[in-house]
Amino acid sequence: MILSDPNAENRKADHISLAFESQVQAIEKDNRFYYEPMLASHPQGNTLATTFLGKHMQAPIWVGSMTGGTALAGKINRNLAEVCAEFGLGMGLGSCRSLLESNQFFEDFNMRPIIGDTLPFYANLGVAQVEKLLQDGKSDLIQHLMQSLKADGLIIHVNPLQEWLQPEGDRFTKPPLDTIVELLDILEYPLIVKEVGQGFGPASIKALLQLPIAGIEFGALGGTNFSKLELLRTSSSRAKSYEMLVKVGHTAEEMVEFINAASMNLGVKVKCKEIIVSGGITGFLDGYYCLEKLQFNAVYAQASAFLKYAKEDIEQLREYVKTQVDGLALCKNYLTVRS
Repeated sequence: MILSDPNAENRKADHISLAFESQVQAIEKDNRFYYEPMLASHPQGNTLATTFLGKHMQAPIWVGSMTGGTALAGKINRNLAEVCAEFGLGMGLGSCRSLLESNQFFEDFNMRPIIGDTLPFYANLGVAQVEKLLQDGKSDLIQHLMQSLKADGLIIHVNPLQEWLQPEGDRFTKPPLDTIVELLDILEYPLIVKEVGQGFGPASIKALLQLPIAGIEFGALGGTNFSKLELLRTSSSRAKSYEMLVKVGHTAEEMVEFINAASMNLGVKVKCKEIIVSGGITGFLDGYYCLEKLQFNAVYAQASAFLKYAKEDIEQLREYVKTQVDGLALCKNYLTVRS
């Protein structure tokens, strides 16, 4: 049988004209993977569905915490919630601090009606605000926040460097670990703890794994760095003095190793069972690598990549998310991680 291909002539012409632009040097090879082209078909149907934080997701991809309380926040969050609903992804809100004081921006955060009831949807507060609420005996405001947003749980972002560098930043009066332990005694919702651009070192990871929290989100070094962001808002002399500090921290790949090693050492003492890999994840290939290396139930998250499209146009965002899902499925069929 002769297969008709009406595009063959154009395709061959493209191949000739583009051949010299399509060179990939051996030195550029990604050494993280074995490529196995013989053992699988192209992805067919959904092969990525997973259960995370007790809910069913269509792919192990999480929309990372980003924004709230600005003029653009409502549009961004609605666009993100729409693609989460369409592709079956989880979502974490940006800081909901403003909702503790006023409902003026409530609709900017009210994404449960869009994302639906079946997908994980988490609110977000800084550990500095939580410490203050606990000191002032106002923990009921956290419970009220969770109820009003119909959130499944709370993400606490731990950000000592950001707060220190922020011109109007808060100061911690106790270790964040103590604040989180105190909150766990009264919070009636699952809790996730995350960093905001520096990640967690091995001792912090070890301490967090032994807490009865729902998950850890990396917020690793390599992506959006909120300490650096604050330096861009401060005086030039202060920025100059602190600029080296923003390069301190841990990458997602390092943190995968920390988690696996700590888990092996702690054994049955590990109470936290789920991980969100974030920080420096540039796309599905990085995400796939970390998920395959990590010995935990996990998803990967991106923030700035989603933000880039979410603040502009939902169709571009939808196309980007589809590429992430399709690319991850392709990785699963043809790539294995080198040991």
